[in-house]
Amino acid sequence: MPSVVSIREVGPRDGLQNEDPVPTDGKVRLLDALSRTGVRRIEAVSFVHPKAIPQMADADEVWARASRASGVRYSALVPNSRGAQRALAAGFTEIEVVVSASDTHNRRNVNRSTAESLDDIAGLIDLLHSAGATAEVIVATSFGCPYEGDVDPARVAGIVDRVVADGADRVAFGDTTGMATPRRVRELVTAVRDRQPDIPVLLHFHNTRGTALANLLTALELGITEYDASVGGLGGCPYAPGASGNVATEEVVHMLHDMGIETGIDLDALLEAAALAEELVGRELPSGVLRAGPRSRLTAV
Repeated sequence: MPSVVSIREVGPRDGLQNEDPVPTDGKVRLLDALSRTGVRRIEAVSFVHPKAIPQMADADEVWARASRASGVRYSALVPNSRGAQRALAAGFTEIEVVVSASDTHNRRNVNRSTAESLDDIAGLIDLLHSAGATAEVIVATSFGCPYEGDVDPARVAGIVDRVVADGADRVAFGDTTGMATPRRVRELVTAVRDRQPDIPVLLHFHNTRGTALANLLTALELGITEYDASVGGLGGCPYAPGASGNVATEEVVHMLHDMGIETGIDLDALLEAAALAEELVGRELPSGVLRAGPRSRLTAV
């Protein structure tokens, strides 16, 4: 097992974009609260067209007003070169772009085929590198698609081959619908590593079927040390029917700390941020740790 794990908090973007629009003040409060937890990476906003994702229409204002903590790496998600230009103008140097392993999901998400998106991403990577920014390619529906069913790990590995050849700095694999199981995690990671052993890998699990922590444990056994998680379990996918929230950051931290694996995150501060997230979205979030009581909470090791 690794002794240290890096968690990227995605609640401010991936989480809130799946809720009714939260006022700008609330988004800034949540982003600032998460910046004080000790988390080292935060996906802050996405620069998308407001007609596509109205929840992110105020991305520029949120980012301009946020209190950026020293030592925290902030990133932004973009759908295309226009979004990338906005992110660069806002000062981001770590930028993510998504492509779906499933053609059907990709068309529902961005109205083009996977192959067409990969062609666009090649140009976007060049744009980011020319501006001194890094490019992370997130492969959605890596473990299964709500429209097409199973996704062959070899197809995902082929996508990774293409984006690595085009200059991607990192890759991430999204369990968009929560279809991942420990077997699927092992098969996918093995397939990619056999062909691209040196590319940095991050995993993004949803908890639709309750397997997120089991999947994360399997990935730990394979040596993966970077994961996405969302405060309170916020999230989902507007183009993946039935998908529930991301794995809750506090549940991941609770488990890792009990295993003696360091994250740098203060669990009590994280729980305060989760309570704020509940207040902002106006509903009870699925996090079990948030409601478990102080005796079952672990402090950071």
